[in-house]
Amino acid sequence: MKQSERKMRADMWPVYVINMADNVARMQSCTSALNALGIPFERFEAVNGRALSDAKASAVYDADANQRMFRLPLVRGELGCYLSHIELWRRIAAGNADGAIILEDDFTASPHFPQVLAALIADQDPWDMVKLFARRRNKVMLNRRNLCDGFEIARPYQIPNTTLGYVIRRDAAGRLLARSAPFARPIDEDHKRFWEHGLDVRLVMPPPLSLNADLQHSDTIQATRKSLRGGSLAVKLKQGLRNFKYRFIYLTALHVNRLRGR
Repeated sequence: MKQSERKMRADMWPVYVINMADNVARMQSCTSALNALGIPFERFEAVNGRALSDAKASAVYDADANQRMFRLPLVRGELGCYLSHIELWRRIAAGNADGAIILEDDFTASPHFPQVLAALIADQDPWDMVKLFARRRNKVMLNRRNLCDGFEIARPYQIPNTTLGYVIRRDAAGRLLARSAPFARPIDEDHKRFWEHGLDVRLVMPPPLSLNADLQHSDTIQATRKSLRGGSLAVKLKQGLRNFKYRFIYLTALHVNRLRGR
């Protein structure tokens, strides 16, 4: 066993895998992958957004703010996803460990994943969250430096759209928890706006996680999104304008805040 792997096991932060009760195949895949890598973990029962009462959904989701702040109404699966992460932030903030690793159940892990986690846990740089996956790897990166053999850590100019896997420190979980609900955007869209939540978000490169393509057919959020597409030309044009406005406002705020050194 490598020294980095021994250290990871001795000083390990808790690892949580978010999994819906009916996604048995996904959980089996995660269990096999993490067991093979020697990474202890705990399965976390995902919040089923489809089972939320209207009253509960209204309490956590601000539909009026969504009209102003995002390009699409949130579907119930997105509510459940956000609430699952909120519950884990609550557990992490109240726990004894200095941080934790949160994984969604459709990942594939690099053989070097234990080494990356050990390096992040030992790292003394004052980041708040480190993303472990990015769909696009050619983004502009700031403050690149070596993390461990074969991997770097950097501040991405634009935070990746994903919550497939990330490392979060305990105080950061508490800060996100304090401002988490009601929400109006998907969780990964909120993560992108570092100027709103004040967190220092980094990315490991190359990402030690990737999407498990064999499990993507069971993505209920994307399936629901596809079922809602359509409508008249006027409706599509209106949606296109809303998408453009959303993107313009986001990119303007991003560039302004990066120019300010944030």
